[in-house]
Parts: sequence; C-alpha cells; structure tokens
Amino acid sequence: MGATLTTVNTPVPTNGLIWRQVLALALPALAQQYLYLLVRLSDQYLADRFELPDPSQRQTYLSALTTAGYLYWFVSSYTILVSVGATALVARFVGAGDWILARRATGQALLLAVAFGVLGSIVGLLGLPLLIESLQLKGDAAHFCTDFLIPLTVLLVFQITESACIACLAGAGDTQTGLKVLGLVAVMNLPLAWTLCFGVGPWMGLGFVGISLGTGLSHVAGCIILLLVLARGRSGLKLRSVELVPDFDLLRRLLRVSVPAGIDSLSVAVCQLWFLSLVNRLGNKAAAAHGVAIQWEALSYLAGGAFGTAAMTLVGQNLGARNPARAARCASVAFAMGAGVMGVMGVLFLLLAVPMFRLFCHEDDTWPVIEEGVPVLRLIACAMPALASQIIFTSALRGAGDTRVPILISWFGFLVVRIPLAYLLTRSTVNLGWLGVIPGWNLGLFGAWVAMCLDIWVRGTFYAVRFVRGRWKKVEV
Repeated sequence: MGATLTTVNTPVPTNGLIWRQVLALALPALAQQYLYLLVRLSDQYLADRFELPDPSQRQTYLSALTTAGYLYWFVSSYTILVSVGATALVARFVGAGDWILARRATGQALLLAVAFGVLGSIVGLLGLPLLIESLQLKGDAAHFCTDFLIPLTVLLVFQITESACIACLAGAGDTQTGLKVLGLVAVMNLPLAWTLCFGVGPWMGLGFVGISLGTGLSHVAGCIILLLVLARGRSGLKLRSVELVPDFDLLRRLLRVSVPAGIDSLSVAVCQLWFLSLVNRLGNKAAAAHGVAIQWEALSYLAGGAFGTAAMTLVGQNLGARNPARAARCASVAFAMGAGVMGVMGVLFLLLAVPMFRLFCHEDDTWPVIEEGVPVLRLIACAMPALASQIIFTSALRGAGDTRVPILISWFGFLVVRIPLAYLLTRSTVNLGWLGVIPGWNLGLFGAWVAMCLDIWVRGTFYAVRFVRGRWKKVEV
C-alpha cells in the first residue's frame, strides 16, 4: 500500500511565543535525557561498590566500564538510523495536518527499528570480543567489558524500538509520554540491577554482569509500555496492524533522512572509539578517570540534546506548515536557551569537579583517578558554547532533512583535528611513517581532552555557519 492516502488538513498550531514552545518540548526531553543518565550513573555507582576479591582491581573494573559505556553509547548513535527520520517525517506530516501519513510513518519507523535491532544484535554478538581488543583493552578489563555488554547486545532490539517510539511521539510534539516511560525505566533499573548484581537472600546474584542485565530488562519494559501506549493511541498517533504493512515509499523517505544522519553519528561513534583506544593506551588509571569525567560531562551534552529535540521538532513542523522563517527563529531560540543551560553546567564542572569524582571514586586506592580526572572535567567547561552549537544546530538541520553536509563536518573535526592532535598531545613521540618520527607533547589524558575541546570548537563553528546560511530551508524529505 503506497503513501498516497487522502490527507486530513488539520495542521498543528505554529504560532504563539517561541520560547514557550521550546520549553514545552525541551523540558520533558531534558528530564528524559537525565533519566537515561541516571541509569548510566547508577550502573557506575554499583560498579564502584562491587565487592572485589582483589581490591586492587577496582581501576580495572572502572576502565572496563568506561569502554563498555562508549560501546553502549554507540547504541545511541545506531538508533539514529531510525529515530531522526521518524521525528523529521512525523513532524513534517503533523505540521501539514496529515495525521494519516504521520501514523503510517510511525508504523514504518517501528518496522525499521526491529530490523536494525535484530541486525545489530547479530553483528554485536559476533564481533564484540574483536572490537574490544581493537580498543586496546587488555586482560581482565577486556573480559569484564565483554561480559557487561552481552546482555545489552542481546536485548538491543527493545532499546531501539523504545527509542523509535519516543522519536515518533516527539515528532508529534509529545515529549511528555517518553519522559513518563523513561522515568519508570530509571525507577526499575536500580533495584533490578542491584538485585541481579548482588543477589537477594541465599542467591548470590550474577555479579558485574547483573548490572547490565538489569539495565537491559528495564528498557524491555519501557519498550513494551510504549508499544501499548501507541496501540491505544496518543497525541494523534495510533499504531494499528495496517500501519505495520511495509510501505516502501515511506521506508525510502525515512531512510533518506535517517541513513545520512546515522552514517554521521556512527562515523562519529567510530572516531570516538578510535579516540578511546588512544586513551586506553595511557593505562587503566587514565581510562577510569576519562570514564568518570565523560559521565559527568553528560550533564551538559544531554541538556543540549534536549533543546536539540525541541529544535528538530519545531523546525520540522514549521517547514511542514510552509513557514521557514519561524523554523529558523525556533532553532535560534532553542540554541540560546540550551547554551545558557550548558553554560551553567560548565560552571558546576569548574566548582564541583572534586566532589563529583569522589562520588564514584570513594576508595583510597582510586585517589589517583581523581587527580587525573578533575583537570579534564574543568577543561571541558571552556567548550560549552561550541558544544551547544554542535548539538542543537545539528538537530535543527536534521529536523529539516539536511543530513548530508554534516557528515563532512564531523569527519573534518575528528580526522583533521581531534585524532591527529590526540596522537601529538598524548605521546612522547609520534611515528609518521616515511616522514619520520616527531616529538610529542606527552600530556597524557589532559592532552587528549585538549584535542577534544579544539575539535568541539571547530565543529560547533561549522554547524553554526551551515545553519545561518539557510540552505536547509529548501530540503525536501
């Protein structure tokens, strides 16, 4: 069945105070992002308090969790293969008042989510040990990391489907339903992970792997609840069996937006893993400090993601309503508000870096991790404006369907700025092959984060320029 049904011309309102519309979408999305962070931080908290036969292995566990966290974050990039197209198309159809196609796009997005979820699980289970080895994680740390990720890989299809449901609802202007469901996921996660890790009564639990299994099962519950919500109908979207019949025209349109965005995010994730391999070469102490700092840095970039969600939805809806000028104003307001929130986070990093690290490094033997990590967490505060530009304007461009040029910006930032500088700043010497060997700066983890901050500033500037030039206003999806 093709996507040529009669439309219902009842467009959503695209007037009113922009800042109120931004906040109405961003605040629930912000709470959603922080609930995701709460799940990750609770995992880190449990890992730090896991009783070890050999206490000296605590840094090993934390470094394993750092790599696991990066690979789990890779899942978020993978979900973009579905979620960006889902939000962009649903928002366009809703903005034009075409609720029939909005519901059809929702069903097709869920089909893609299941397909990509199953594919990701198969590839992940087959390639996980080799991937972890390529990231320079060795010995017990590599073993712990593999065990931690297996349950999440098996249950991947549920998390991707959960993300697709939330993306479709966001496209319809509903970020509150996702908030409520993710709130339940977060509430379920800690007791589930705690019980499966430490056991209850005579049952001794599953140990380290129980933490990730609890997280995975929490997302299974969230996925099922969201599917039931859509089956009953919410925010103008209602999932019926007819919407699940493959519609190749809509699938093509979803993929036309999502695949470039997915390639962008996955290539960024690959480069992030390359960057992580350079950090892992610095030893378990640096890897552990890097992991804790990244978890706290999430307070800022997840805030940017929430305002990015608002920008993506409002840009899509206003373009669907043939109002590109208002779409541009919505994205600009979202950036201004998001940058303000992220600036506050940067101040917190400067002032509270030590107690932030002490929360996850409470044992005496982890004090070297704190000394290594506090300077880099304070350093990232200097990149907050550029990080806001990078995240929010990327989302705005995706809401318009402009997903191809950002790939080139991402590749330039990582391959020309971050990775080469990371080699130069973290090593005592750098082998350039036939060009010879040059001296490095040997700054360790701090050098790696200097390279990261410079990359963020370069990409943030390019994304702002791309947005201001306005070519995204003419993109068809």
